Amino acid sequence: MTTDPDFTLGIEEEYLLVDADTLQLAAAPEALMQALTADLGDQVSPEFLRCQVEIGTPVSADIRAAGDHLRHLRGTVARRAAEYGLAPISASCHPFADWRDQDHTDKDRYNQLSRDMGGVARRMLICGMHVHVGIPDPALRIDLMNQLAYFLPHLLALSASSPYWLGEDTGLASYRTTVFGDMPRTGLPPQMGSWDEFERSVQALTDLGIIEDSSKIWWDLRPSSKYPTLETRICDACPRIEDALTLAALIQTTLRMLWRLSRSNQRWRQYEPFLLAENRWRALRYGTTEGMIDFGAGRIIPFQQIADDWLGLIAQDADALDCQPHVARLREMVTHGTASEAQRAVHARARQAGADRTQALRAVTHHLTQEFTRDL
Repeated sequence: MTTDPDFTLGIEEEYLLVDADTLQLAAAPEALMQALTADLGDQVSPEFLRCQVEIGTPVSADIRAAGDHLRHLRGTVARRAAEYGLAPISASCHPFADWRDQDHTDKDRYNQLSRDMGGVARRMLICGMHVHVGIPDPALRIDLMNQLAYFLPHLLALSASSPYWLGEDTGLASYRTTVFGDMPRTGLPPQMGSWDEFERSVQALTDLGIIEDSSKIWWDLRPSSKYPTLETRICDACPRIEDALTLAALIQTTLRMLWRLSRSNQRWRQYEPFLLAENRWRALRYGTTEGMIDFGAGRIIPFQQIADDWLGLIAQDADALDCQPHVARLREMVTHGTASEAQRAVHARARQAGADRTQALRAVTHHLTQEFTRDL
């Protein structure tokens, strides 16, 4: 008999560092990384590009503990970065930076990635947020992965924070998703029949020497290669910490809801990735403004209704996990709009006030530096 999941949480975020005056991307000085490591230990590390920093919370029993850890991590990164004239932002793309001007971190892992991926890796000037939920039983991990896939586009829509690329408005809410999609083994996870099937698939590639382990599988949702968790990877980086915590709580409670259904011999209906990809496209293109396809109802549902229905589905799970205030912010997120919409609004106001194109993009970046510490 398997043990019930504990639904513990871990949150990973990737940040970009900008010069506090020019708001251009800046490489992390070695002294800054040493100071951060002294403060935070293995909860902080360099990322692929030298202008990036990655943090990860310890395993947290609930969303409140995860929030305390995340505030400490963000606060420490902001404080230490300021000592070097830098400021962090948590958005999936910098509004006007050029990937061709960036250098990758000189570590064996990243040097190998650059060699393997060529120009595709060089374009990875993007950041994301990953949420781990503790599910010790491998078979259950695969079963819940198959069902949670339905909700991945909804999570992407809510988190969308990357409308700009190379100083241009892409017309997308999450341009990051298209950049990352150039990498192999990305996108929606395939439907797996069992844990053994997943392991056989990974082994087929490791036996050929194509990948060394499952950490090189970068699906939107995957069994973690390091921890007994399901790792949700589809979300853009959230400028505001409260939005990040709402998304983490939604992932945690939705997984518990799906597990609870299984206890009553029920399950969420699974749809072909071909169909789910339509909602994924709607999410990266529009964010929350144009709704999502409800395949059961056979129509497009406004996101406000989706939020109400979703909160109804997970109500008792939010009670059980004691995260009601966090999931309740879902309605507020939908009403206020995505981080992409907020950036476009800042840009529009700057232009209306007489700013030129460069000044308006810097206004957007300054807005992102303020959002980083807004809820600390």
